[in-house]
Amino acid sequence: MLLKTFKGGVHPYEGKELSKDRPIEVYMPKGELVFPMAQHIGAPAKPLVKVGDEVLVGQKIGEAVGFISANVICSVSGKVKKIEPRKNNKGAMVESVIVENDGNYSTIEGFGQDRDASKLSKEEIRSIIKEAGIVGLGGAGFPTHVKLTPKDDEKIEYILVNAAECEPYLTSDYRLMLEEPEKIIGGLKIILSLFPNAKGIIGVEDNKPDAIKILSELAQKEEKISVQSLISKYPQGGERSLIKVLTDREVNSSMLPADAGCVVDNVDTVISIYMAVAKSTPLIRKIITVTGDAVAKPQNYNVRLGTIYAELLEASGGFSVEPQKIVCGGPMMGDALADVNIPVVKNSSALTAFKVDAVSSNPETPCIKCSRCVGVCPSILVPQLMMEAVKTNNKDRFVQLNGMECIECGACAFICPAKIPLTQGFKFLKQAVMADRRKKAAEQQAKGGAK
Repeated sequence: MLLKTFKGGVHPYEGKELSKDRPIEVYMPKGELVFPMAQHIGAPAKPLVKVGDEVLVGQKIGEAVGFISANVICSVSGKVKKIEPRKNNKGAMVESVIVENDGNYSTIEGFGQDRDASKLSKEEIRSIIKEAGIVGLGGAGFPTHVKLTPKDDEKIEYILVNAAECEPYLTSDYRLMLEEPEKIIGGLKIILSLFPNAKGIIGVEDNKPDAIKILSELAQKEEKISVQSLISKYPQGGERSLIKVLTDREVNSSMLPADAGCVVDNVDTVISIYMAVAKSTPLIRKIITVTGDAVAKPQNYNVRLGTIYAELLEASGGFSVEPQKIVCGGPMMGDALADVNIPVVKNSSALTAFKVDAVSSNPETPCIKCSRCVGVCPSILVPQLMMEAVKTNNKDRFVQLNGMECIECGACAFICPAKIPLTQGFKFLKQAVMADRRKKAAEQQAKGGAK
C-alpha cells in the first residue's frame, strides 16, 4: 500500500507506548457530574431542567439554540443539584447543569434499542444525530448534524474518517479501532447513505499496523469503503492536511470541507453516529486517555460525560511524582490546567501529566532566522515574519502574510530552537482580527438597519 503524507510537519516524541496496550476500561462516576451548556462550536445550549428535577440517562437537559449549536444529554440518572457557572478546561466559567448521581443509571424509554438504519430517510438520520447531541469528537466540537447537511448532497464525493490520531500520547482512537472496528464501518455506512456519490476513506497512520489490518479486512466487504495508510507525522490528522493527502484537494480558512466535496469525521464521531442511529444511544460518553510520565498507571477509559477528571486520575493511581505540567489533551494542542477539577466534555480527549514542563524549562531566546518554522508549517506560511507582526500588533501585516490560514497546530513552536511561543502569538492576533471583523460587520448591519 502506497503511503501518503503532506508537506511540512514534525515528528515529536510519540509517548503512545504508555497507554496503547491498555484496553478501554469502563469507568462509572462516583461524585456529582457537571454538564456545561457550551461543549461545542456555536451558541451554548439552553438548560431544559431546573434545580430539584429528576433526570434519566439519555434525557436532553440542554437544547440547541440556533442552527450552529448542539443538545446536551444527561449521562446518569439522579437529581439536578445546581445550575451555575463552572470552570471548563480553558479556564472560562460556563453555565452548567450539576447532577447528583443516584447510581441507578435509569434510562429514558427506548434507550439502547436496535434500529434498522436502512429503513430510515435522510431527514430521519440527520434528526437522530442532532437529537443525540453529537459533535466532532476529535477536539473541534462542530455540530455533526450541521456538517452532514451541506447545500447539495450530490456534490459530496468523499467521506473521510480521521483515524490518524497524530497527537502525541493519545491512544483512545487507536483502542477504538482495535476494539470496536465494526462500529466504525457501520457508522461510515450510515453517513454514506446520505450522499449518493460519495465513497468512504479511512486514513490511519502507519504506526498503527494492527488497526490498519483489522479495518482493511472489514473494508474489503464494502464496495464504497477503503483504508489508506498514512506516514506518521504531526499534524497528519489536521482536517486540511487529511483532505490534501487523501483527495489532493485544498481547503483554506474561507472554505468548508464541503466546498471541496468532502466531509471529515473523527473515528469516535463515526462510532457515535452508529450508536445513535442503529442503537438508539445518544452521546453520553467519551473515550479518554489518562497518560504522561507523571501518571502512575496510564489507562484508556470509557467515561460518562460530566465526570470530573480528578476521579479518572485517582482511578489511574494518581501521580507517580508531582507533575510540573498537566494538560487537557495532548502536548501539541492541549490546554494547560491549573487543577483537575473540571468535567469531561464532548471535545475532551486526554489528561496528560508531565514530570518536566518542556516550555518553562527552555526559556525563550532571540530568533536566529533559521527558518525551521517555515519548513515544518503544513499551511506553507512564514511564522518568523508573522511573529514580527504579532509583536507590533500589526493586524494588517499579519493578514497580508496569510496569518489567518494558521491552523494553530504548534509545529512551528515545537521546532523553534529559540523556543519562541509562536502559536500562542498567532492565536492571540487571529482572535483580535476576527473580533475586528465581527465589530465591523455589526456596525455595517446597524447602519443598514437605520436606513
